[in-house]
Amino acid sequence: GVLVSHRNARLTMHGRLLLVDRVCQQRWPVAHAAKAMGISRQCAHRWVNRYRSFGEAGLADRSSRPRHSPTRTPAKTEQQVLALRRVERRGQDWLGPELGLAPRTVSRILARHQVPRLVECDPLTGQVIRASKTTTIRYERDRPGELVHMDVKKIGRIPDGGGWRAHGRSEQVRGRGIGYDYVHSLVDDHSRLAYSEILPDEKGPTCAAFLARAAGYFTDHGIPSIEGVLTDNHLSYRRSHAVAAAIAVLGARHQFIKPHCPWQNGKVERLNRTLQTEWAYRQVFTSNADRAAALAPWLEYYNTRRRHTALGGLPPTSRLSST
Repeated sequence: GVLVSHRNARLTMHGRLLLVDRVCQQRWPVAHAAKAMGISRQCAHRWVNRYRSFGEAGLADRSSRPRHSPTRTPAKTEQQVLALRRVERRGQDWLGPELGLAPRTVSRILARHQVPRLVECDPLTGQVIRASKTTTIRYERDRPGELVHMDVKKIGRIPDGGGWRAHGRSEQVRGRGIGYDYVHSLVDDHSRLAYSEILPDEKGPTCAAFLARAAGYFTDHGIPSIEGVLTDNHLSYRRSHAVAAAIAVLGARHQFIKPHCPWQNGKVERLNRTLQTEWAYRQVFTSNADRAAALAPWLEYYNTRRRHTALGGLPPTSRLSST
């Protein structure tokens, strides 16, 4: 791994070079150079001697790992711990007494071999069901339309006169829920261009019709073709013949995220959060129709003027050719 100076180190690589330059080139006494740089004479002598023996390479950080670890757990015992973990799928507090080891020793062995935590694994099969580190690597497609992310966000409808956000959580507004709106969204991976609609449900035919309209919106804004559609594993996506047909009409391929890993569809999940904070709950609406009417203007602002950190402070349309 990369070696870095520890947090209490007085000298960085630049400081060490300055020290040896003062001592070896400018002929400062070591004691004077040490005092000027706020270090002990012993420390100064150590770096000067390393420089004289190995040159500039001797000033680089060295690993603090010991050459020998006589008290380290034997490799055979470590393998016993790993084998029992695979079979029993139990934690360190159970494995330790079974093998005559301290639980903390078992914990270090499991961490050293990068064994997934039990909470990340299926309790029946032992297979990892949550994202490993490899699934959290950030990525961005090279061109618009190469991959789009699709998802649905369910939000509560607003009764006429306003809900609890307008009147507080009082007895008068409690229990006035009138169902949900389903906000369908499509986001381009490369440009972050987004399109959303409020629809009455999240059934397959509804999702398919939305995808067709969203593709038309993308075409009007400089993305004439869609090559891939990424969704979660909801039944309306995975088993709907209507969705499969809509994707086939686009000439795209349907990709699914790994189960239980919504962050793999993170760009549209982040849009869902932005929709909530900047549109749905940014202000108090007194009717569901008022909130619905505010969606299209907000999307126009999002795509054409809102600054995106991932795009260097520019809006999505900055990555699309003008039409």
